[in-house]
Parts: sequence; structure tokens; C-alpha cells
Amino acid sequence: MNTLPIVVLIVLCTVFTFDAKAKDGYQHFPGVFLGATHADSETDFTYALEYEYKFSQHFGAGLVYEKINDAHHGDGITIKLASIYYHFGHDFRLGLGYGEEKIGGYHPHSENITRVNLSYEYHFEHFSLAPSLSIDFIDGENATVFGLAFIKPF
Repeated sequence: MNTLPIVVLIVLCTVFTFDAKAKDGYQHFPGVFLGATHADSETDFTYALEYEYKFSQHFGAGLVYEKINDAHHGDGITIKLASIYYHFGHDFRLGLGYGEEKIGGYHPHSENITRVNLSYEYHFEHFSLAPSLSIDFIDGENATVFGLAFIKPF
């Protein structure tokens, strides 16, 4: 496995820890994502658990565990990502992630995945909703992931 993305993530996280509080004092942002993934002329239901830790008002890092049960003709896909995030404007978030896509079925195998993500957060009293669009780069192919994340900060 290429360790460069992990090293970059650790360095960036270390650099931006000097500003310890995020906007509104929240640092933990767990969420549930519901949406769809479009790849190879197929669109499949997608769900995920997400977590972001904000080091400052503008920077955070997180993890994503995503499932696409019907992808690859029913073989299913599990994605595990580590991401860094940059928050800009009023409520926009740009993310860059790297991880593993594991394909099930009779010939299971894993591939590296790189994800670029853009989302916008709508804040309510005790939670946020974030429409999200991601482009995944997997072994020379692309997939588009779109949907809505339900976030409960603390």
C-alpha cells in the first residue's frame, strides 16, 4: 500500500491543530449518508457512516465506511476512506480522501480509491443536512456518488 497519502494526512492534521475549536465550538461531526452511486451505466443505492473531527474552523479529518450492496452485478462493494476537509465560504466543505474499495462475490478483490467531495451544510437547531457530490477514482475508472448526509455535531 502506498503510504504517501497517510503521511500527507498526518502532516496536514498536525499543522492545523493550533486552532483547536471549530465554528460553534463543535469538533465532532458523526453522520449517516443516504444516496446513490453511478458507475458503468448503473446507479445503485448507497449508504455510509461518516465521522469528521474539525481541528479548526477551516480544517478537519475524517473516516467514511460506505456500502453499495447491489454494485458489480450484486457482488456488493465496501469502501473505507480517510479524508481531509477544507471548509470555506459560509457552509461549503471540500474533501480529499484515499482508501480501499473491496468488491465481494465469487472473485473478491480490493482496489485503491481516491475521492474528491463537495458538500454544503444546512444547519438546524440540533443537526445538519448536507447534500453531497463525490467523484471516485478507482483503477482508471470514475464513479459519481450523490446524496444527503444527516449530521449530529457535538
